[in-house]
Amino acid sequence: MIQSIASRSGELRAAVAEAASLLRRSRTPVIGGMMTDIAGAEAAIALAGAIGGVLDHAHAGPMLRDLDAMREAGVITVTPTEARARADMVLIVGAARPSAMLALDVPPTLAPERPRIVWHLCPGEAAATPAGERVVGGTPAEIPARLALLRALVAGRTMFAHLPAAPDLAACAEALQSAGYGVALWSAENLDAMAVEMLCGLIDDLNARTRFAGLPLASPGNVAGIAQATAWRTGYPLRVGLARNRAEHDPWRFDAGRLLAAGEADAAVWINAIDTTPPPWRSAAPLVAMVAPGTPKRRPSAAVTITVGRPAVDHDAVLHDPTLGALAAKAASAPSDLPSVAEVLNAIRAAIGAAEVGAC
Repeated sequence: MIQSIASRSGELRAAVAEAASLLRRSRTPVIGGMMTDIAGAEAAIALAGAIGGVLDHAHAGPMLRDLDAMREAGVITVTPTEARARADMVLIVGAARPSAMLALDVPPTLAPERPRIVWHLCPGEAAATPAGERVVGGTPAEIPARLALLRALVAGRTMFAHLPAAPDLAACAEALQSAGYGVALWSAENLDAMAVEMLCGLIDDLNARTRFAGLPLASPGNVAGIAQATAWRTGYPLRVGLARNRAEHDPWRFDAGRLLAAGEADAAVWINAIDTTPPPWRSAAPLVAMVAPGTPKRRPSAAVTITVGRPAVDHDAVLHDPTLGALAAKAASAPSDLPSVAEVLNAIRAAIGAAEVGAC
């Protein structure tokens, strides 16, 4: 095992050389985690192209649930700024808790004369309900059925009064239809594919009578930013394979966890510079782990572990800002000499290229 703690050191050079040697010998490497900034994502894509690897993100699953709804039927969406400024009706679905930056507890900034009404559908037992927020109870498993009943009510169907939460659902359906500008908020981290599809259908239904849009809350790990970077560099969102001299997109085939569990991948790179979550994989394939300071050690240990700087903490970075719904430049809050993910990945790719030239 090789571990690098300090940057710009001989130990880091040795770690980079060992990682390059490991990946150069691999036939089917995967690059996962991908919790980094945009520069780190672009460096990971370039490395995957050089070694014929697979690109995946730790939170690609939830992101793909939202993307699948868009690809199958289309989704009417709005930016966080527009929701804050215009929405007089907000429907929160599931355990999602929107950022305080949305300021749901005050009237819309462009229509201060209209009070903002907030309904929460199936918030879960552990969720604390803010004052003034109206609740339709239920567990996460009941969300698709609750949404189906809401769609039926919006369509003018009669609902039997003995059904669970019938009075609350009827009141919620009436409120949704009376919105001047409504927004539905959800996080695919907490919803399955059926619930996301049903919610997008409800938004479509409501637009027959009023203005309504969706605001999917971004999953952690800068996955929204990484998906954009992957799309502009390869033409596809996550998950992507680059083994056949072209980009290929297949959410099942290029699932890093599945590839490693099935023994189809023979080397892996885990990237997490944003938080201290260690690699989740338990595979015989050798692992290069690029982790933030304070990340607990993995068992069994990675073949190579490199401590990297945190984006917008140790170094300047471009990240997806969920309060803006767009990429934004962030200055380092506590600059350090730890190398960035992009610097380490570019060094590994250069070492692979130099070794291949030498072999020729």
